[in-house]
Amino acid sequence: MCSSVMRALRHRWISESAARRAVPPALADRLTRQVAGSEARHSGEIRICVEGGLPASYLWRHVFGRVPMKTLAGQRAAMMFSRLRVWDTEANNGVLIYVLLAARHLEIVADRGITRLVPPADWQAMIERLSRAFAQGNIEQGLTQAVADVGAALEQHFPLPPGAAKVDELPDAPVMA
Repeated sequence: MCSSVMRALRHRWISESAARRAVPPALADRLTRQVAGSEARHSGEIRICVEGGLPASYLWRHVFGRVPMKTLAGQRAAMMFSRLRVWDTEANNGVLIYVLLAARHLEIVADRGITRLVPPADWQAMIERLSRAFAQGNIEQGLTQAVADVGAALEQHFPLPPGAAKVDELPDAPVMA
């Protein structure tokens, strides 16, 4: 239980301000432009969410319910997918790139329209590339590569027809939580 409490305390210590330090305004602007540029080539939507630590309700379940942190991080990614309305696209082709700093956990949550078309191994490979960059301390490289990878998958399966105008269904800017 002691290690569970220590992990929980790390989540309370690493706040939204840590997410803002990890993705400062200049990087957020570059990512926003990259997402917009990617979305100009396909009908999908890409969102990025960087969160410092889990809310207390999740940590309570970790410490007292003994729910593994990896499980909670996955549940939180799914919650943020819903909260940010990534599921709410006409073609069900929204994708969330989720980073939980305190747990050093990464998730890519994709809507059912794109999930049907991209094999699980491809999503896992994207997460592994993102993880390697983060392990080397290069958040920008990891997020930039993740947006490029997700964009390539969306462009392959949901390309914009020539001359078609892109309807931007969701904001392009990263969310810091």
